[in-house]
Amino acid sequence: MSPQKPAGSPDKGMGFVTSTLAEPVTAAEAALRPLSFSDFAGQAKKRGDPLNHILLSGPPGLGKTTLAFILGNELGRNVRVTSGPVVEKAGDLAGLLTNLEEGDLLFIDEIHRIPKTVEEYLYSAMEDFRIDIMIDQGPNARSVRLSLPRFTLIGATTRAGLLTSPLRSRFTLQTRLDYYDKATLLKIVRRTCGLLKVKIDEEGAAEIAKRARGTPRVANNLINFIRDFAQQRAAGAIDQSVASAALELLEIDAAGLDEMDKRMLRAMAENYRGGPVGIGTIAVAVGEESETLEEVHEPFLIQEGYLQRTQQGRVLTEKGYAAVGLKPTGDGQATLL
Repeated sequence: MSPQKPAGSPDKGMGFVTSTLAEPVTAAEAALRPLSFSDFAGQAKKRGDPLNHILLSGPPGLGKTTLAFILGNELGRNVRVTSGPVVEKAGDLAGLLTNLEEGDLLFIDEIHRIPKTVEEYLYSAMEDFRIDIMIDQGPNARSVRLSLPRFTLIGATTRAGLLTSPLRSRFTLQTRLDYYDKATLLKIVRRTCGLLKVKIDEEGAAEIAKRARGTPRVANNLINFIRDFAQQRAAGAIDQSVASAALELLEIDAAGLDEMDKRMLRAMAENYRGGPVGIGTIAVAVGEESETLEEVHEPFLIQEGYLQRTQQGRVLTEKGYAAVGLKPTGDGQATLL
């Protein structure tokens, strides 16, 4: 009788990466977040001058929210957290801003999704630390000016191109977080395993880092899954063979590609001759939302050289063909390797 699958583990081929990056942060994951720059690997440096408004962009799971909390912890200030879709009207924004204290940090995730009518109120709040709101309607309508404490706005977005120019220009520091290299991810894997008291050797940690597609959040969730797998089949110890076997259940290959990545590449190769093809068409072909493909899957595939983005659409590269066991031919068709 074969060993049972770890309790609570995801089914095979159910898009582990997509679900990991789409789900809200759990309390267990929040406990793994570093609270100082010394523990935040690779992409941050302490500033000595006064903190101005900051815009953080990049794919999900790279540490934008974590950086906001690190800044608050280093400065000894409170961090208020909200997201763009939650701020639906000017009154919501006014409530957030007036409850801030001097020097507090306001973190707005997915800031590009703030309604444009609300966004305009942010301009004076960021520049002059005041906000004008309208009270009543018709002949009784009047504008009330509210003074705000000096605060720091930290905006995070996965799609910086959707920000309007007036809003983007009001951020003094604009920076993009990139995918982590394997050496840095290896440090993160070791740290997480230490915090979770997971027994893992160097080869097992390297296997997880190699398949985590450059994303700490994915690496941490892989560790949680592999830990459960190891408890069932390897007495709780993780080595290279145990990590590899667990990741095979999730259909995450040695390059970090998951099932949805390969479905995208195969659909482009077999149905559209490698492109160019629009992201909306690919989304219909693989049965996934175009926003998910554009924010979660496409950045990694482009950076690793599987796809190219052109004015006409997405184009499959030779590496993309090879990833799904195909090769391009002269007539645009794909054949088996």
